[in-house]
Parts: sequence; structure tokens; C-alpha cells
Amino acid sequence: MGFVIAVPTENKEAYREMADTAAGVFKKHGALSVVEAWGDNVPEGKLTSFPMAVKLEPGETVVFSWIVWPSKEVLETGNMAAMNELEDTGVMAAHLFDGKRMIFGGFETIVEA
Repeated sequence: MGFVIAVPTENKEAYREMADTAAGVFKKHGALSVVEAWGDNVPEGKLTSFPMAVKLEPGETVVFSWIVWPSKEVLETGNMAAMNELEDTGVMAAHLFDGKRMIFGGFETIVEA
């Protein structure tokens, strides 16, 4: 499962802390790995780009994240359990980014080197 979001640059450390905690929860529920990548070379495109996709505003940075699950079944049960736990514990702080501009989806691995 992958995500692209816009995060206010001033929230970098708070977002990193939240993401680190969330990664532990996802792994507890079966995720193999969690990657959170803070944009440092994300150019604006002419037709498409990460900044355009998330409607990046001044003072924001693009974050690209993905979670690797061992199977679709584990993803479906583990992701739901993790999201419920994160919501119940208040870890997912809505003030850190605008979830309405998040892009996400699941992907099937076809090449891994």
C-alpha cells in the first residue's frame, strides 16, 4: 500500500514522530516494513507531478510512504486492525496534514530486485 501526502514543512518532526509510532503499530499487525520518505527533490511538473497530485501549497513538503505486507489477506486484516488502533489511541493526528489531499492505493509486486 502506498501513500502520497502534503505535509506542512513546519510539522516535519511531529509527523516523523507520529509516523514512527504508526509504523510500530502496522508492524505489530503484520506489516513487513514501513517507509516514510520526506521529499527533498520533488519537482513541479508541466502535466503531472507529485506536487500537482497533492495540490502542494507554499510551505508544504511532499511525503511518499509505503507499507509492505506479506499478502493481500494480511493487508486487509492487519491494516484495518492497525487503523482502528491508531484511531482509538489518537496517534493519527489530523492536524499534521490534510487527509483530503492524500493519494493512496494498493499494488501487486511484479518486480523486486
